[in-house]
Amino acid sequence: MYPIEIDSLSKEFGKVKAVDNISLQVKDGEIFGFLGPNGAGKSTTMMILTTLLKPSSGKAMVAGFDVFSQAKDVRKNIGYVQQEISVDEYLTGRENLILQARLNHIPKNLVEKRINEMLDLVELTDRQNDAVITYSGGMRKRLDLAGGLLHRPKVLFLDEPTVGLDIQTRRKIWEFVRKTHQEFGMTIFLSTHYMEEASQLCDRLVIMDLGKIIEEGSPQELIQKHVGSHVVEVDNTPAVMKCLTENGDKYEEFANRVHVFAAEPEELSSKLMKRCNFDKVTVRQASLEDVFLKLTKKALRD
Repeated sequence: MYPIEIDSLSKEFGKVKAVDNISLQVKDGEIFGFLGPNGAGKSTTMMILTTLLKPSSGKAMVAGFDVFSQAKDVRKNIGYVQQEISVDEYLTGRENLILQARLNHIPKNLVEKRINEMLDLVELTDRQNDAVITYSGGMRKRLDLAGGLLHRPKVLFLDEPTVGLDIQTRRKIWEFVRKTHQEFGMTIFLSTHYMEEASQLCDRLVIMDLGKIIEEGSPQELIQKHVGSHVVEVDNTPAVMKCLTENGDKYEEFANRVHVFAAEPEELSSKLMKRCNFDKVTVRQASLEDVFLKLTKKALRD
C-alpha cells in the first residue's frame, strides 16, 4: 500500500480544468515534490488530497483511505501546512500548540510532552511564552510546522512552505523539513515553484503544468535525461541564431538566451567563440530550471 495513490484524478471549475487526469504513487517515507509554476494545479491537487476539495472525477487514497468517502479517516492521519501562515498572532507560541493539540484530540497526558518536543525541534523553546505577533515570518512558519507535526501524522503535506520568505529563512525551513523527515520517517508531500527547494529536499518529484503531469523522476534523473550535466548558454540575438542555424547546432531558444547542447560543453564553447565570433559564452551546471524550461518552453513564473 502506498501512503499516497492518485488514479485519473481531475478537478474542474466551470470550463477550467485545474487538474487534468493525473495519476501517481508516492512511496512510504520519501519526500515527494510537486513542482510547477503558479496556476499549474499543485494547490488544487493538494486540497483534494487533504479533503478540502472534492474531485470532479478519479480517485485518490491517502494513508490507505479514500479522500472522498473516508475523509474523516484521512484527516486523522495527515498533517497539513498551507501556504498562508495560519497561527494566531495574539496567542503565545505555546498557546497555539495547545489549541492544535485540542483540535487534533491528542490525549491530555501526552500534550505537554509533545509540545515541548515540537518547540525544541523548531527551536522556539525560548520564545514559547511570547505572543506570536512578536515573531518574525520565519519563526511563525516554524510554529506552523510544529502544529502540523504535533499529532505525529503518517503523511505531512507542505503547500509552498517557504513562499515569500527570504533565502536565509528558506534554508532554515529546509533544515527543519530534513530534520523532521529524519526524526519521524514520515512521508512528506511538498509543493513548490522554487527549483532549488525541490533539488535540495525531494527524493522524487513530478513537474506539473496546466493541470497535467509532464514528467516524473528524481531531480538528477530528470536533469540527465533532458539536459545533461552542463548547459552552454549564449545571448539570443539575430547574429547568434544565424550562426547556429547555418552550422546545424542543436539548441533551445528562449526569450533572451539560447541553450546549445553538446556532449563536451567546454569544447563546444571554444568552437562557438571562434566560429561565430561570440562575445560571451557561458558554461554552467545544468539545473531543474533548465529541465522545466525545456519541457514547458516558458519561465517558471509565467
